[in-house]
Amino acid sequence: MVREFTRYRRNLPHFRLDESTYFVIWRAHDSIAPLPDDAREISFNAFLHFNGERYDLIACVVMDDHVHAVLKPYPDWPLHKLVHSWKSFTAHEINKRMNRKGPVWMDESYDRIIRDEDELNEKIVYIYNNPQERWPEAKEYPFLWVKGITTTRTGETPVPPR
Repeated sequence: MVREFTRYRRNLPHFRLDESTYFVIWRAHDSIAPLPDDAREISFNAFLHFNGERYDLIACVVMDDHVHAVLKPYPDWPLHKLVHSWKSFTAHEINKRMNRKGPVWMDESYDRIIRDEDELNEKIVYIYNNPQERWPEAKEYPFLWVKGITTTRTGETPVPPR
């Protein structure tokens, strides 16, 4: 089976390779950052909603000014459609809940094809530690999900500080 590789460019280059796992980041727009907890909750739940239907989510975190995820899209759901869906849905819901108008996310997102198991583990650890790096005093963070690690979001044991 031949895997198809494609490339396109907006402000940043984007590379696609069938059956790949990706590390994705996008930033909150300056007009709303820092994101309030309601906005983080909406965004976090959007990641979990189609996990196992449109993609395999490996890890995600919604911070106060950006989002990280590691995922493997399913064949009928290319990464650009998933990112567009997340950003569009969450922006509408956040604006509705906060009774506001205007952009929630910056236009561009960054994505990278995960090349091997070492890089995959590096990205997972990065996501896992991101809240602790930002808020060293925090014992847990409710908008963090890593496959195979229970958190307070799943109603189980909290993610321990590193």
